[in-house]
Amino acid sequence: MSSKTDEQKQLRAAVAALAERYNYVDYVLPKARRHEPLTELWQEASKLGFLGVNLPEEYGGGGAGIYELALVQEELAAKGCGLLLVVVSPAICGTIISKYGTDAQKQQWLPGIADGSKIMAFGITEADAGSNSHRISTVAKRDGEDWILSGSKIFISGVDQADAVLVVARTEDAKTGKLRPALFIVPTDTPGFVKTPMEMDIIEPDHQFALFLDDVRLPADALVGEPEAALMQLFAGLNPERILGAAMAVGIGRYALDAAVRYAGERTVWKDPIGAHQGIAHPLAQCKIELELAKLMMQKAAVLYDSGDDFGAAEAANMAKYAGAEASIKTLDQAIQTHGGGGLTQEYGLASLLGAARIARVAPVSREMILNFVSQHSLGLPRSY
Repeated sequence: MSSKTDEQKQLRAAVAALAERYNYVDYVLPKARRHEPLTELWQEASKLGFLGVNLPEEYGGGGAGIYELALVQEELAAKGCGLLLVVVSPAICGTIISKYGTDAQKQQWLPGIADGSKIMAFGITEADAGSNSHRISTVAKRDGEDWILSGSKIFISGVDQADAVLVVARTEDAKTGKLRPALFIVPTDTPGFVKTPMEMDIIEPDHQFALFLDDVRLPADALVGEPEAALMQLFAGLNPERILGAAMAVGIGRYALDAAVRYAGERTVWKDPIGAHQGIAHPLAQCKIELELAKLMMQKAAVLYDSGDDFGAAEAANMAKYAGAEASIKTLDQAIQTHGGGGLTQEYGLASLLGAARIARVAPVSREMILNFVSQHSLGLPRSY
């Protein structure tokens, strides 16, 4: 057995022990009902080095990979305390800056992202474009050495907790006149940067925001990497986002399955536990199989990404996110059904997870767009859109 495997097992056990103390019913749900962020969990997970496990050691990270960060997210979510901003700050923004940022950007941001003292949100989604970087209307124009950003974003997570937002804009190519994607670090206290909370109808500790960029002036060094490489930079962050989203979905599924199995083993009708009946046992067994399959695809995607296989990682990350979402929602629904009426009570803390689990089908990329990707790139069928 390799030492790396031992380290991964130790990491999994350590994260699970932390998550047990910050579990869903006792800690997360009360905070979520008050719309309060999971600050105490974030700070302790940071102190233990869990949140920067994928970032370079020279900047205070763990020097591991997306595999290990996904492991952290899965174990947190398996106790109902997955951290949405892990997907955003260390996985997307930390990865992009560590791969493409200047030395000054790395020094300024990576140590804080690694130890959790700084949080960076990610702004790509727009009302009329979704996450299609070729259609977004947020524009960055040169003004001397500075950049001027104008536009808007929606469904941007955790801006109230963030020190900056990594914003996807488009710049004009002087030679062709065409607009192309570019990434900019925008501190949240920059003049002209306005955030507005969005009214969501789900029970979640993290807020979603609409952003308005009203001629936001940024220095030249706000640009991350080279404009010509922006698509590569985007995918360097979007593949980890999908892998971490899959990890969160698998974890939620595990949480629901554990609750269902526990109840099915304890609840007796006519002297037998209800779990002795195939009508209860078989659907839960199916959920177990489908969660394990989704987990394997998530791990495959993480291994491919960490090994530098960008296309293989993109295919597997999309499939993992799809499989994780479907298995998670199915398992949560079955767990509620297993509990009968009890599954809808606050005592068991399952119905309140429906919104959070359902997110995985639409974010960070919808199941339909994943099916488009697989149809076109995996199967070689004609592009449908």
